Amino acid sequence: MKQKTVLLLLNLGTPDSPSRWQVGRYLGQFLNDPRVIDIPWLARKILVNCIIVPFRAGNSSKLYNAIWDKETGSPLLMNTLALQKKLQAAVGDDITVEMAMRYKNPSMDVVLERIHQQGYHKIIVFPLFPQYASSSTGSALQRFMEIVSQWWVIPEIKMVSQYFDNADFINCIVNRAKQYDLKQYDHIVFSYHGLPERQVDKVYNDGVLCKHHHCEDVLTESNYYCYKAACYQTTKALVEKLGIAQDKYTLSFQSRLNNKWLTPFSDKVIEELAVKGAKNILVFSPAFTADCLETLYEIGIEYQEIFHKHGGQKIQLVESLNSGDDWVETIKKIVLS
Repeated sequence: MKQKTVLLLLNLGTPDSPSRWQVGRYLGQFLNDPRVIDIPWLARKILVNCIIVPFRAGNSSKLYNAIWDKETGSPLLMNTLALQKKLQAAVGDDITVEMAMRYKNPSMDVVLERIHQQGYHKIIVFPLFPQYASSSTGSALQRFMEIVSQWWVIPEIKMVSQYFDNADFINCIVNRAKQYDLKQYDHIVFSYHGLPERQVDKVYNDGVLCKHHHCEDVLTESNYYCYKAACYQTTKALVEKLGIAQDKYTLSFQSRLNNKWLTPFSDKVIEELAVKGAKNILVFSPAFTADCLETLYEIGIEYQEIFHKHGGQKIQLVESLNSGDDWVETIKKIVLS
């Protein structure tokens, strides 16, 4: 009997449209996740539903409108669907490739119900987040397990939790860099999505804070699932492969909500580089495998405005892996190993 296998790609999510109403619904679902805002239930409900969503939905709607394609819609959804299609062609008929979002659509509930009805013998779960974080990979895998745990028959399951140290993944980013002459840029920034410091502290069971685990310098058994450590190791691998001098690059974190998040902050780094005289900067976003609001708008538009305001000229965003052939082959190799 031939075994039926399905590969499930998981991404974060996107509003169904850039309207204020749909953006508000997306933010409400996303920010009410206790792995995203890890504070007591009542405090989170008040903060998200009474403060953040009412005040941020309108502004976020404007940002989504700025990157929304009138024909294809959300860039994140478009890029992930394209990846799914190319992966399906790459793996052939032996494996079915499905895709779901942690928040909004296509929802994990609907996609997993379809998988359930098809009676697959094996599910391979591949979150599209290279570096593990509780608020992204952890949340997606938890929701997957919550749904599947209700099935009477639970098939064989393989879950990929992170792959920042995978050589083929690193080479995919290096391939994107080859489109640019690195010597033409005054500085290179590796900008990762930020996290509250308390969330990386929770990785450790020894009671020692993340900042005392030397995550910037070395990868160990204890910090292997620390997001900060994974970001630094990703950058080190890229810097080595690309031959970038130590004084020519900076690692930073973007999208913060307050000053208790991982530092240095990307917007401040961009501003400081401009003030010091940098005119052209190349920015990588190695935590994002698909271009989205955080890359296309935050880096491509918002940071460009900050850079220009303080004397800089051009920020060049390196495109994400999206549905590149090398990325398709890398995923195929990882999931089939």
